[in-house]
Amino acid sequence: MFEKPVIPHEPPNCIRADQMQAVRENARIAVAGLVILRQRPGTAKGVIFLTLEDETGVVNVIVWRKIYEAFRRAVISGRLLKVTGRLQRAHSVTHLIAEHIEDVSGLLDMLLTPQGRAQDPAFAPPKEMD
Repeated sequence: MFEKPVIPHEPPNCIRADQMQAVRENARIAVAGLVILRQRPGTAKGVIFLTLEDETGVVNVIVWRKIYEAFRRAVISGRLLKVTGRLQRAHSVTHLIAEHIEDVSGLLDMLLTPQGRAQDPAFAPPKEMD
């Protein structure tokens, strides 16, 4: 039978896409975002390219074959991923070279629950009409 994924009580500790330019080359960082693109070109010799999106922008992730094999399920089926790796810049393009990939898609379900957000206008109950 299918096991429900464990959902952490707090969001993953990650930097935002708009903060990546301030990070030094080869720094080990973690990012999280919705998977908006998966590419596995035939000419890439087993390399997978992921594009993650957060509320501030997009992050390009390179997944080498060995990492893909270790985290295959997350890479293939994850909707929301946390990726830890090394930052790389080449030809004015910033990439994250994946070292660890975690499927945190279960956190998306938390968007549907109020969790004390009654003070936030986006989550406040609708006003009654007169």
